[in-house]
Amino acid sequence: MTTLIARQSRNARLWQTFRAFCRSPMAVLGLVVLLLIVLGALLAPVLSPQDPYDLLQLDIMESRLPPGTQSSAGYTYLLGTDGQGRDMVSAILYGLRISLLVGLGSALIAFVIGTLAGLSAAYIGGRVETLVMRLVDLQLSFPTILAALLILALLGKGTANVVIAIVIVEWATYARTARGTALAEMRREYIEAARSLLLPQRVILLQHLLPNCLSPLIVLLTMQVARAIALEATLSFLGLGVPITEPSLGLLIANGYEFLLSGVYWISIYPGIALLVTIFAINLVGDRLRQVFNPKSAEL
Repeated sequence: MTTLIARQSRNARLWQTFRAFCRSPMAVLGLVVLLLIVLGALLAPVLSPQDPYDLLQLDIMESRLPPGTQSSAGYTYLLGTDGQGRDMVSAILYGLRISLLVGLGSALIAFVIGTLAGLSAAYIGGRVETLVMRLVDLQLSFPTILAALLILALLGKGTANVVIAIVIVEWATYARTARGTALAEMRREYIEAARSLLLPQRVILLQHLLPNCLSPLIVLLTMQVARAIALEATLSFLGLGVPITEPSLGLLIANGYEFLLSGVYWISIYPGIALLVTIFAINLVGDRLRQVFNPKSAEL
């Protein structure tokens, strides 16, 4: 009976949160756009007229064709082709898959590591807290892009290495937020009650403290996904990101950069627009979540 009541209460809170989120038309628009982007990336093999990374499907004689040009295979290059003769629509859809995978994967891993470190530091205290926070301060003292570049200079190119680099430079943000939230929660009665019952630390951390610290961390995670996508695009644009065999949006932008002054704008502009729209949609959703989870927000 208690479990049923708790489940109904949780469902009621989720429904209330969803209704509060939907009160913002811009947030709903951002969510719809984001869902369409994710769906397009997932269905890239179905929606794309060609596999842009299959050399047998490419024709170098059709490189740098302007948008709307008819291909020799019978379909239209809606957004033109790049320097290798790849259809830009196909390249963008496949590039979105890499960008979203790297952004979401690195953000989730950094979220787990940083959250556990921050909660442990707040709960255990003492030398553990001092050590964790000194590492956090050290990490945050370096510019993010510079630290990522140094890490990739040591690790080399590769999708996995990009994820590792982003995790290393982003975990500290989650740790600081988790520690600050946990310190406020540590003063509440339910933590004292759990301690008085001599519950294991793991149970207190994961089943009592963590659920009550998730709201600001979820908002931070949303924002950090957009940040990770932008960081990956920057690293790929500079030539230290994903390899050319797995091009993301950043690498697509870099491929067309040298042709901008010659009037071949579409190779860089359209992937840039796709990147901008993706980050903007994520930020709209994250900003609304921040307002929903903030009980003092005047916009609710």
